[in-house]
Amino acid sequence: MDLKWTRRSVLAASSMGLAAVALGPARAADRTVRIGYQKYGTFLILKARGLLEKKLEPLGFGVTWTEFPGGPQLLEALNVGALDFGITGEAPPIFAQAAGAPLVYIANEPAAPRGEAILVLKDSPIKAVGELKGRKVGLNKGSNVHYLLVKALEKAGLAYADIEPVFLTPSDGRAAFEHGDIDAWVIWDPFQAAAEVTIEARQLANGEGIVANRQFYLGEKSFAQANPAVIDAVLASIGEIDAWAKGNVEQAATELAPAVGIPAPILGKALARQAWNVQPITAETIADQQKIADTFHQLGLIPKAIKVSDALRPGVAL
Repeated sequence: MDLKWTRRSVLAASSMGLAAVALGPARAADRTVRIGYQKYGTFLILKARGLLEKKLEPLGFGVTWTEFPGGPQLLEALNVGALDFGITGEAPPIFAQAAGAPLVYIANEPAAPRGEAILVLKDSPIKAVGELKGRKVGLNKGSNVHYLLVKALEKAGLAYADIEPVFLTPSDGRAAFEHGDIDAWVIWDPFQAAAEVTIEARQLANGEGIVANRQFYLGEKSFAQANPAVIDAVLASIGEIDAWAKGNVEQAATELAPAVGIPAPILGKALARQAWNVQPITAETIADQQKIADTFHQLGLIPKAIKVSDALRPGVAL
């Protein structure tokens, strides 16, 4: 993963379909909060319903939404001043902080350990994580599942060096997995659910008892400090969507299916494993993030040790 985040890197991303986010939309006279999201989860529903726009109107703010293919790209945009707020998993903010991005942790969704897993094909002879020694394992480098793999191997008595990691995007990973080019695939929902339903992929392990797997809401430091009322309005909107989705998983899946491009029954399986309850950052949450950061530093995935608590929202004390 390229850790040299520059304005040029985001402009390069625009040539691959992100032209609208390279430098972000110009600031409107009535002020705008620029939100980055991925093609899954709470923000897609919030965007479709227009709830946030209504909450921001009395504050004199508008909102623009920009879709990103993943957390690293989203945080690249935040780093160069193109975004004010976004959502990613656990790993991207660790890489971003190590690269000097001015991000702050705003809030998080509760742990959802079943929302990521180590999969094998249904007819694979591999029955346990301990049998992955010497095998090719596909994963997205530096993602949440990278940490899951390290800790699952450790629990099974293996070292990370005992397997052959093959770094693949989710789409490339799915293709390699189906074709038998890798022996196992470490992946998250909804890709995990899609593999389990459509090709009957089998779990060797998920995150239960191994890792937390949280989603984080992140802000650009200066924006969060200058606009606390806007941040609170965003969190209140997320809270309303979470409260509804928690009790209406099937309907949420139906709403999301057209935008995500995955059938509602598969999304329903994934959403049922998601935790819905936006909450403040706690000392426990930061401690878990610090463990991930320390692990990635030990593996040489980030260039220096970091102190995660340095990236707390201004004014927040644990």
